[in-house]
Amino acid sequence: MEPVDRSISPLAPTLSLIIPAYNEATRIETGYTRLAPALERVGRDDVEVIIVDDGSSDDTGRIAAKVYGQLPHSLVVRREVNEGKGAAFRLGVAVARSHNVIVCDADMAIDPVHVPDVLEALGRDPLAFGSRAIDGKIHYTSWVRTSTGAVFNAIVRRETGTSVRDTQCGFKGFTLGAARALACFGWVDGFAYDVELLFLASQLGMTVGSVGVTWDDVSGSSVRLVSDSRKMLRDIRQIRRYPYEAIVVRVNGSVDSATVRTAALSSRLQGAVIAHGDSDAIIVLPHDGALSGVAIAEATGGTMGVATPFDVADRRFEAV
Repeated sequence: MEPVDRSISPLAPTLSLIIPAYNEATRIETGYTRLAPALERVGRDDVEVIIVDDGSSDDTGRIAAKVYGQLPHSLVVRREVNEGKGAAFRLGVAVARSHNVIVCDADMAIDPVHVPDVLEALGRDPLAFGSRAIDGKIHYTSWVRTSTGAVFNAIVRRETGTSVRDTQCGFKGFTLGAARALACFGWVDGFAYDVELLFLASQLGMTVGSVGVTWDDVSGSSVRLVSDSRKMLRDIRQIRRYPYEAIVVRVNGSVDSATVRTAALSSRLQGAVIAHGDSDAIIVLPHDGALSGVAIAEATGGTMGVATPFDVADRRFEAV
């Protein structure tokens, strides 16, 4: 994607909805129909919708542009090849410009009526994840799927230490600064990215709120149950073992955020975040930000290096 000037400003919408989409041409319009009442309730002028077409082989991008193009703020970005939901999340977060972000599925299986609930929860925590769990278990229409889901969650909790009962709910809220920090450190491209988010949130000292949601089991998903589940389990087992690091620029704590934004824009960088500390600040760069980091270091008088999530834990994150 060609970088564009999508600077974060007081005039930006207050909510960014990110919709990762892969071969969703038959479900985009139905999803919009389910979302429309929530948009009216929140305020259409206050919402930007970002559809990330993750290398679809159908007309997902064209139909998404037609359906969502009627909104005051909408953007369709496309990857040429399918990389996975985690990669789509990171791209959407990089171009988002609202203080609050909600990631949702194209079919809007989670009832979008819960958008205000997530926004309210983000006033307390930097992450607010939807949960379909009732009495500790997600109840699907199939007993087999319900039992399989319970076993999967037990494996996730064992491998990552999370206590969240519904890691795969397709309805997650973030402050933009928190989302950018998670995206800069994350590496999982596929469906296990949800689990990685929770693991990284713990390392970064971020609290996670839970929002109970209602949902419909919409048919037509592109998820391949057997092959995708196997890959998810492989990725989940690697999460604890992966040496998480990101390229950073260490600067004085009095750094001017506007200077960082200008340097990022001039070097064609999107997706950076400033981790503010008591006496210093660390500019965390996205995966492709190493070359741009040189320009940012020169503009801010900073020094380049690498950092782990623990190095920037418990800081205030500001998207740039």
